[in-house]
Amino acid sequence: MDYSDKEQAYLKARHRVEKLKGFYNHLTVYIVVNGAIYAFKIIRNLRRGESFEEAFFDFSISGIWLIWGIVLAIHAFSVFGLPLILGDNWEEEKIKQYMEEEKNNNLN
Repeated sequence: MDYSDKEQAYLKARHRVEKLKGFYNHLTVYIVVNGAIYAFKIIRNLRRGESFEEAFFDFSISGIWLIWGIVLAIHAFSVFGLPLILGDNWEEEKIKQYMEEEKNNNLN
């Protein structure tokens, strides 16, 4: 492995770490924001005279959890699932394919 291969491997690993870091940040924001919204909703409902069970099981904000959860699942799939399906080197293969196409287009 020469220097350029090592550098390329490092950049690829760094890119994967950045994607993983981005997913963990997204997950943290999802939990903190939705948890805070849910806590404020419970407190508001308790102040309106509802019992704790009524306030806790009020799922009127579940749409936020659901829609954002779907987006989070898609993000997780792009970080964890896509490489499993396409393989570890699918990015490199696509780059080579595009470079070959560009080379063929320039020859014509």
